[in-house]
Amino acid sequence: MPQSAIREAIGELPNPLGLAGIEFVEYATSRPQALGQLLETLGFRPVARHRSREVLLYRQGTMNIVINAHDAQRPGSRVPAETPVITAVALRVRDAAAAYRRALDRGAWAVPVQVEVMELHIPAIHGVGASRIYFVDRWDAFSIWDVDFVPIPTVDRQPPALAGLHWFGVVQYIGSERMDDWCEFYRELFGFEPLADEQRFGILPKGRILRSPCNSFYLQLIEPEAGSGELEGEESLQRIGFGAPDVPAAVAALRARGVDFVESPDLHSQARGALTVPALGGVMFELVHDPRG
Repeated sequence: MPQSAIREAIGELPNPLGLAGIEFVEYATSRPQALGQLLETLGFRPVARHRSREVLLYRQGTMNIVINAHDAQRPGSRVPAETPVITAVALRVRDAAAAYRRALDRGAWAVPVQVEVMELHIPAIHGVGASRIYFVDRWDAFSIWDVDFVPIPTVDRQPPALAGLHWFGVVQYIGSERMDDWCEFYRELFGFEPLADEQRFGILPKGRILRSPCNSFYLQLIEPEAGSGELEGEESLQRIGFGAPDVPAAVAALRARGVDFVESPDLHSQARGALTVPALGGVMFELVHDPRG
């Protein structure tokens, strides 16, 4: 088949970008040590530092979380505040440059990236609010961490996952009557598809759940409940969901490390899931039953 025909067919495949999961989630905060301590109670370990910026990489199992305290002076950057916020999600793709071009062709907004000497150029588009979506194709034998980051001496660079924790998904808060717009955004650019309304996970099943085309993680879109008087606020990435093969066992292991969970008559830890108590001004993490590793 001619190369031109192959290119024309790529966009029609169920997984047009060759999406293969989440490479990292980034938080911005002016209190990186406080967030780092919280992540360590969850089983993450600091494994590397950025070569030229105030950025730390935390890892457990297959999950990478970046804490960014670098006060970047570029258009559209979020200046780190005390309360940590999710500012980026990096997606593993087959070809980062091709994924970036395809997203722009379908209406995504490009993010100018300032690359310093000896740094990789990681293409990105604008996500919800002030967040970014990065495209990463160096995540296997040779990764972005091998170029931009320096390992912390004497630290295990591959700390095992606590209680089998792994990425399950990300929760996004959206504005009123914006559900169809965001579903179309993720479907058109990445190939996400909504699940049936009766297919729910965890203990906070509101909103609409979108499945990634690689079937490895989910997005949960939540809009303000009509008539509740709930303040709408800005659209944003709100929290991370960790999958766990045995939620009660994971809760017990995390409690032993000092993690507190929401326990009330209406919302409490159970086999389906659990929710950590808000910390550092509102940072929460969700556990969801998921037998996949």
